[in-house]
Amino acid sequence: MTRARREQISLEDTPYYHVINRCVRRAFLCGFDRHTGQNYEHRRQWMVDKISQLAGIFSIEVCAYAIMSNHFHLVLYVNQKQAQDLSRDEVIAQWLQLFAAPPVVARYLNGDALLDAEIGLLDTYVEQWRERLMDISWFMRCLNEGIAREANKEDGCKGRFWEGRFKSQALLDEKALLTCMAYVDLNPVRAGMSQSLESSDFTSIQTRLFAYATKQGKAKQPSQLKRFSTNTLKNPKRIMFKLEDYFELVDWTGRIIRADKREAIDASVPPVLQRLMIEPDKWLEHMRGSQSDKTIALGCLEKVQVYVERCGFKWLRGKSYNEALFGR
Repeated sequence: MTRARREQISLEDTPYYHVINRCVRRAFLCGFDRHTGQNYEHRRQWMVDKISQLAGIFSIEVCAYAIMSNHFHLVLYVNQKQAQDLSRDEVIAQWLQLFAAPPVVARYLNGDALLDAEIGLLDTYVEQWRERLMDISWFMRCLNEGIAREANKEDGCKGRFWEGRFKSQALLDEKALLTCMAYVDLNPVRAGMSQSLESSDFTSIQTRLFAYATKQGKAKQPSQLKRFSTNTLKNPKRIMFKLEDYFELVDWTGRIIRADKREAIDASVPPVLQRLMIEPDKWLEHMRGSQSDKTIALGCLEKVQVYVERCGFKWLRGKSYNEALFGR
């Protein structure tokens, strides 16, 4: 039986999640559709703009993304503390960027005097919206509904645009996070759509590389993406790896995947992969996508087992796969 997304997202175990959504009716999210002769390349920018807009409204940060021809990948970080620290007025201001104000909220914003019961109703709205601002399901709902309306309007049709509910995958430790981010960033290379990271259009790795190359002032890392940092005391909420190490790891992996080098791996394995204590052959097997999307949690076996118990799963596919990749 299909489980509700709220039952698969456990912020007690991890704030990081990989989400995927696909189109239906052989629809093209973007790119060139050989069956119809239509070019939907411009829809990629729709996606990037909408993701950036929602990341600025929700207390959810984007770690990685890849916009493909009929599906997309996101790696998200739920910033609970940010949402919990928002004032009443800040919550209202954020939410009303997306939805209309109920009458009692409109009266409050207009400065009208409210009865005690109305203040209670107002606070109920605020706390409900606060929860939604750190809810991946609401983030995806706002993203998917907006894109579906625009695509259906352009296609001159009605009905379902997305295959169904998005798929989510819990990333239970830093190894799993970095592995999944690299997997997402390498989607165009793995699909044969790109020959380099720099030419991998509409991916987070391209955005990061361009920002790093320009280095305008302190804008070494793009503001719309969650940043890397090795200073755990100064920046405890950042991705705890050196940005240059991530570039090296993804570039090395992409070159091997692109050439389909299945022979013995030489001594050029990036140091960050050695520090993660992941076997290079297991890493590359994952990056080639054989089982990457087939388990709803990635991480060391101990954390996977805790996640399974907390979410109430009786069985979880991919335990042996996680143990082989990340260990115990």
